[in-house]
Amino acid sequence: MATYAIGDIQGCFHSFRNLLKLIGFQPESDCLWLVGDIINRGSASLEMLRWAYEHQDVLVMVQGNHDLHTLAVAEGYVPQHKSDTLQPLLDAPDADRLLTWLRHQPLVHQTQGFLMVHAGLLPQWSAEDALRLAGEVESALRGANYRDYLAQMYGNQPLQWHESLQGMDRLRLITNVMTRIRTCTPAGKMNLKFSGTLADIPAGYLPWFDVPDRKSADTTIVFGHWSALGLRQRPNLYALDTGCLWGGKLTAMRLEDQAIYQVPCAAEDSPLQI
Repeated sequence: MATYAIGDIQGCFHSFRNLLKLIGFQPESDCLWLVGDIINRGSASLEMLRWAYEHQDVLVMVQGNHDLHTLAVAEGYVPQHKSDTLQPLLDAPDADRLLTWLRHQPLVHQTQGFLMVHAGLLPQWSAEDALRLAGEVESALRGANYRDYLAQMYGNQPLQWHESLQGMDRLRLITNVMTRIRTCTPAGKMNLKFSGTLADIPAGYLPWFDVPDRKSADTTIVFGHWSALGLRQRPNLYALDTGCLWGGKLTAMRLEDQAIYQVPCAAEDSPLQI
């Protein structure tokens, strides 16, 4: 019996299947943790989401920015981006069932001594804070008025957390932290436009996980989202997005011993060119 955390799949379903073969995944006994962005931009988002839905009893996933984007596109609140590959999913006869299931997935998951989030946490947040705040967004996504949330989800403001934030400003900031953050100032002000390497981080900003006195430093965090960062394994910190979509690798980590397994991007997954 083993639990495997897998980095951003983004519709690279053929690579995902190859990775399952490599780890010898046994659905009767094993469990998968998917760090979000399981769909969009790869060639097989519909197949990937169907697989996740059909195997929901043996996996846990958290919402990524591409997963939430898919929900907003499906409701007509934003157009598809030029690089989106969502149309086969949106046109599928089972799209409503699949997207409803996707909408009910959490932003944060914690168990077995690990906390999983797609992008990261603000340095001012403990693990307990993260679970509480994620619950606010999850309630909005799962509630009867979820369309109100999706309609107002997009935007970069506010960039800094205050407990006094209310309404959609509060929900948008929580969402942006958990699904989009890469860098921030020591005071927790985010730079949501940056997506480069560690060497390219603008002055005054740090990787969210390197901010001194980060309140979640005593929690073991598994995340993805930052493909330019690549695989990182530190005490209490594991970054698993290794850029499969861009022709890199798809990575799994066995939680029990932190063993790493990787497969190259499958030719059928049509990696994008940067």
